[in-house]
Amino acid sequence: MRYDRVMSSELAPDLGLFRVLQDDGSAREDVERVPIEAILHGYREMTRLRLIDAKMILLQRQGRVGFYGACTGQEAVPIATGLVLQKQDWVFPALREQSVMLVRGFPLTQFIAQVFGNSGDVQKGRQMPSHHSGRSVNQVSWSSVIGPQIPQAVGAAWAMKLRQRAGKGGDARPVSVGFFGDGATSEADFHDAMNFAGLFKVPALLVCQNNHWSISVPTAKQTAAKTLAIKGRAYGVPSVRVDGNDLLAVYTVLSRAAERARAGGGPTFIEALTYRIGAHSTSDDPTRYRAEEEVEAWRRRDPLKRLREHLTYLGLVDDASDARLEAELTEEIAVAVRAVEELPPPARTSLFDDVYAELPWHLREQRAELESLPPAPAHGA
Repeated sequence: MRYDRVMSSELAPDLGLFRVLQDDGSAREDVERVPIEAILHGYREMTRLRLIDAKMILLQRQGRVGFYGACTGQEAVPIATGLVLQKQDWVFPALREQSVMLVRGFPLTQFIAQVFGNSGDVQKGRQMPSHHSGRSVNQVSWSSVIGPQIPQAVGAAWAMKLRQRAGKGGDARPVSVGFFGDGATSEADFHDAMNFAGLFKVPALLVCQNNHWSISVPTAKQTAAKTLAIKGRAYGVPSVRVDGNDLLAVYTVLSRAAERARAGGGPTFIEALTYRIGAHSTSDDPTRYRAEEEVEAWRRRDPLKRLREHLTYLGLVDDASDARLEAELTEEIAVAVRAVEELPPPARTSLFDDVYAELPWHLREQRAELESLPPAPAHGA
């Protein structure tokens, strides 16, 4: 099935739910095939992300890092995004899309160093914990404020279009991806961005991870819309609702949306229906606001489990290969954590870096004074 048919009005893609994986582990025959290499790569990255999340939560509980927001149950959306994007594309994430960086080649040690905020962190420990970013992979740090990255993503896409129009873009036709949760669709930033994106037909993919909970508020209590995707109609933005726990479906929808944007067709609003299995963050206790029966129902739709069933159906994985993969990835993560944890804090004088091309006299004096002070005592001393 071509994406333009998936997007057609008679199929009401913003009311339906696009899926590829079937209950028996097979994939729909009427949808173009996702390359096997991409599926296997996605399986590896989803497995690695789940192991990273588990390790980071353990480190937080042990007091070795300050904060973390896991992606458990939502891995298919960020991993599929990383598989689809090209080098020149930009990503404006929300809380659970840091892993797009890893799929696009960001080093694991630098990724973990951003959780610790030490000298291995390319941000020099200045950002809030786990607010990952990396210029090497064109990923901007997310904001704890709900929604501001959506107009930022649209603005970047508008700049891309203007550069292309001015002949400054070369052969590359970049797209901008803006992520947000279900709660952000009730924020003014969402509506401003959607209006601008639709009016100026910018090359943007606006991806909502509808995980059913805006921290402790269920989606049904913050919107009367039948779906979130249907909100795109008012702004003239083609919109589609996809099974966010189906890697193949997400990959297909994102691929077609990116292809359309690169060809000058404008933005797409994608609602990925998924579920946050764990806590909103390590500062949250979800047992206070939702029933365990609901969580268990979504565990049965686990995106990693569903992808494994598909690969088992294809004869590409088994228990032995899974054990080898988990052992390999567990060791990779452990080595990276050990290396990062041995690094010192950022240099105190780095406070004065990266603001002025030439440091003003009064800041030069302050830096000299700071340099004259004795070293800070070692942690725990």
